[in-house]
Amino acid sequence: MGFVMLSLDRPPLDLARLAPLAGPGGAFGRIEVVDTSPSTNADLVAAVRLDPTAWPAPAALVAEHQTAGRGRAGRTWETPSRAALTVSVLLRPAVPAASLGWLPLIAGPAVVRSLPDDVRRTSQVKWPNDVVVRVAGADADPLGTADPNPYGPGRRKVAGILAEVVPSGPGGRPAVVLGIGLNVSQAADELPVPTATSLALAGVHELDRTALLVRLLTEVSSAVGRWEATGGDVAAAGLDVEYAAVSATLGARVRAELADGTQVLEGEAVRLDPTGALVVRTDDGEEHSVAAGDVHHLR
Repeated sequence: MGFVMLSLDRPPLDLARLAPLAGPGGAFGRIEVVDTSPSTNADLVAAVRLDPTAWPAPAALVAEHQTAGRGRAGRTWETPSRAALTVSVLLRPAVPAASLGWLPLIAGPAVVRSLPDDVRRTSQVKWPNDVVVRVAGADADPLGTADPNPYGPGRRKVAGILAEVVPSGPGGRPAVVLGIGLNVSQAADELPVPTATSLALAGVHELDRTALLVRLLTEVSSAVGRWEATGGDVAAAGLDVEYAAVSATLGARVRAELADGTQVLEGEAVRLDPTGALVVRTDDGEEHSVAAGDVHHLR
């Protein structure tokens, strides 16, 4: 990729523009913005356990600077101050517990819909929790042939999603904290891995984080509301079709490394099962459901 000059003008989030979301008639019970957090997910989980009534769902905790962000498999990273959106959303979905595995899959397309027009058209979701964009001129394999790009040639991760269940809540309903990290203005040397990118590096010129956050929270709230209205039936809500329309994984040849390390599967990702697990058809024609693990897109 050629040299990209990025502006380092990184204003704080505009609280006045966020206020209507949590005001009378707003979709959120509370939105809290803090200067620094090790992990918005960890902090919100702890806060809800300490005092559930202080966080009426849906609620959101946003950090201008996250110093120890949490991802799958215990991965951590730091985001430069005001360079990204790091937000955790508290939900208490009125859906069966067996449906909760769909939450990050519902959130992925919502993140895509919140992106600026000039990048949304090439944005996709990689199962189970990454949003990726195509980057013009990007090398096909930034990690070398021994460790190929898990997102596929020319793709880079711009956002990640992590859902954590808090086993308590009013009326016995579990709370779920949905963490979303969206790279906005980072330069290449500010990203945690070579396979990541930011909206700025992807060519987006309008990098208003407040506008992005308003759209992101609105889209997530709307999608979850539709899901709840059907009692957790993603098909009735049309959410499974929306996921398939932006999926980079369905129809692709993949290698799935199961989370417990017991098995590696290679084949075609053919569909999602009713729980949101990825169904991989191996070359012998057998189908396997992958509920958790690392999935690499193959050439």
